[in-house]
Amino acid sequence: MFRFICLSLFILGAAVAAKPVHTDRGLVEGVPTADNAITVFRSIPYAAPPVGDLRWRAPKPAVPWKGVLKAEHFSRSCMQAAASSLGPWTEEYMDQNERSEDCLYLNVWTGGTTGKRPVFLWIHGGAFDQGSTSVALYNGEALARKGIVVVTINYRLGVFGFLTHPELTQESGTHSSGNYGLLDAVAALQWVKANIAAFGGDPDRVTIAGQSAGASAVHALLASPLAKGLFHAAIAQSGSRIGNRQRPLVDVEKDGLRFQEVKRAGSLKELRAMPVYLLMAPVEGAVFRWGPVVDGALLPDTVAAIFEQGKQNDVVTLTGWCADESSADAKYGKSTSEEFERFARRLAGDLADEFLKMYPASTPGPSQIESARAQNMVSTLLWAQQRSAHSKTAVYTYLWDHPLPGPKRDRYGAFHSSELPYMFNSLGSVKRPWEPADSAMAEKTTSYWANFVKTGDPNGEGLPKWPPVDVNSAVTMELGERFEVRPIADAARVKLLEAILTRAMGAVGR
Repeated sequence: MFRFICLSLFILGAAVAAKPVHTDRGLVEGVPTADNAITVFRSIPYAAPPVGDLRWRAPKPAVPWKGVLKAEHFSRSCMQAAASSLGPWTEEYMDQNERSEDCLYLNVWTGGTTGKRPVFLWIHGGAFDQGSTSVALYNGEALARKGIVVVTINYRLGVFGFLTHPELTQESGTHSSGNYGLLDAVAALQWVKANIAAFGGDPDRVTIAGQSAGASAVHALLASPLAKGLFHAAIAQSGSRIGNRQRPLVDVEKDGLRFQEVKRAGSLKELRAMPVYLLMAPVEGAVFRWGPVVDGALLPDTVAAIFEQGKQNDVVTLTGWCADESSADAKYGKSTSEEFERFARRLAGDLADEFLKMYPASTPGPSQIESARAQNMVSTLLWAQQRSAHSKTAVYTYLWDHPLPGPKRDRYGAFHSSELPYMFNSLGSVKRPWEPADSAMAEKTTSYWANFVKTGDPNGEGLPKWPPVDVNSAVTMELGERFEVRPIADAARVKLLEAILTRAMGAVGR
């Protein structure tokens, strides 16, 4: 009987609603976990719905509401096409939600509404045209249990988030257009600044973090004067390298005019009035890629140029790569000798013979894989070296090299985004044959990330030492198979790849 009473009290306790929290727009009520340790608030509006005349405008403040907003379910995802191929990504990696233009909502996981916990704000990946906070593995509960407040945000994607157009530029008031998805991220950070204290968060200790396109967004925010003072540390997963360049507004506006033409719209007004399904309908022979642009406002110049001028938001940064970033490509590790040699000569030019001695075409598969891994890490080292000239803050780099378990483990290895279930410690959200070793890896990885959010340093009690980058030492932190410092490659390979990549960057212009 005593056991039954205790169990009943536990169930009743778990069902007790969290106390409503005051935000600057109204009251919001979250949902506690079964043990009442964490409360999650889903679908809090941080900006007005960008619909009607607000389509392709900077985000406006959210509309105040009366009563208590029940933050129980994820909002609809931002408009995007259905994924055409899962590749190595099981459904837990992909958006499975309904979609809408009314999508500017965020979610908060917190251990309490008092105190001043550091804040982790997550920007999802997806090539700026896919993704959502409702993706299963972005569950912030485990990170929140480490003593931080977790915030995940939706932001406008594809043509809705990044259309540039001369009429948009003219009407903007800042003589800019595009980058609406990034302006959404700035608005979310402003919401955090104004409201996160009510959720037990510290607005003066905010870390922005993102993976893939999310990492590109992090770099844009690092370079943006509009984000100044809104964050204090940064994490960029799969996205720090030399040579990234954003196109100037005057060039990208031509894409907007071409988009208007293929959609047979006579003006921007007609585009704004066009139904979503027509805007998103593919047109044969017309392919558009949407993303950040040098708009003169959010990005006054390219990210690289802003860093070279020392005008960036100089905060401590953690960044790295997965070992098999390109394994979704059917040719990854499967090039013929002839194909790999052609690739080497295109890449290395007059250094190709030296490159092929180190990465022989006689073993094209292993050579392709090993050279790809080394190129990513050397590119990040060069990025860190360039950054160091105008930065006072530290950088921590890593290589994630643990292949996810499952039937395609050998095919895809440590694929692009394979670190995410470990970083969030959301293994239970991803249907794979996890083993105890995976749980141990997730615990260590989540601890490193939480420590970084708390202190700007991933190190902590019981964890292998992770040193900051020394730009004169070609090493990085290995995460996954082992947790230890490792060389990027031997000295000769690093020197050669530095020469090849630096020259390639110079060829496309700095």
